[in-house]
Amino acid sequence: MPSMTMRRMQIFRSLSELPASFRPTVATIGNFDGVHRGHQWVIHEVIARARALGARSLAITFDPHPAHVLRPETGLPLITPLSQKLELISATGIDATLVLPFTRELSHTSARAFATDVLKERLSVIELHEGENFRFGYRAEAGVESLEALGHELGFRVSIYSPRALRGNAVSSSRIRQLIAAGNVSHARALLGRPFSITSTPAPGRGYGTRYTVPTINLAPYPQLIPAVGVYITTLTVAGERFNAVTNVGNRPTFGEDSFTIESHLLNFHPIELTEQTPLQLAFLKRLRDEIRWPSPEALREQIGRDVHKAQRYFSLCQALAT
Repeated sequence: MPSMTMRRMQIFRSLSELPASFRPTVATIGNFDGVHRGHQWVIHEVIARARALGARSLAITFDPHPAHVLRPETGLPLITPLSQKLELISATGIDATLVLPFTRELSHTSARAFATDVLKERLSVIELHEGENFRFGYRAEAGVESLEALGHELGFRVSIYSPRALRGNAVSSSRIRQLIAAGNVSHARALLGRPFSITSTPAPGRGYGTRYTVPTINLAPYPQLIPAVGVYITTLTVAGERFNAVTNVGNRPTFGEDSFTIESHLLNFHPIELTEQTPLQLAFLKRLRDEIRWPSPEALREQIGRDVHKAQRYFSLCQALAT
């Protein structure tokens, strides 16, 4: 039997880019920060309904995040930057994502105008799928009841979903941000459906080296949500090749440094070519401990040895459970 090739998701950066042939649509609108289990559930419903109706499946999102335009003083950290978010949405198998540039002008669009001009006229939406906390329009004027009324008036069906829950916690981007910021990457992983990860490049001028017999790579600062200061079991993907690692997030206080660093100690490393542009993806699997100021480099070296041993046991157990 010949292998099936998954069709790559189309990405449209404006309404004008959508061809007339990309109609009708079954759609969902959201920021989709994290593309967590709740988002994935709704997107899969969109895909299933589009196939049943012979329509195209479409996710509609915004860039920049509306909070960065309307409330820049909050400095909202993102779980997933746009490029990573689009990769994760693409992995669901949806036909396309429309990335609408979010501006103050767009934020002044009324709910009725958006539903009429964008959803009905420009996108030919026949079904819209949203979570029950969805709001849209100027100053978030309209909730799901208004959306259902507009859908009835304009001729498209609206499906509303209750929030997903896991271990008694609602699956939401805000909850996941709280967990990651607190260092609870294991719980965040459960809500995301995958390990939380950051994308970066090697820190300029530092690259990788050997500290205490363990090869290390330092990651450049990146404008994304970072877990709480501490030591974590991680994997580091370097130009597509994955290494098991122990990662320190913090300031390396034993050496009297006060600059923030993300330093990964690689456990199964072999020499590779590394430049300041080499793509890195660091996935956080489990928190080991707080960052501590040790009395000497020797004491730190001993602790790194204990951290490495715990990480090796963790990866061995994961491998055993997978076989």
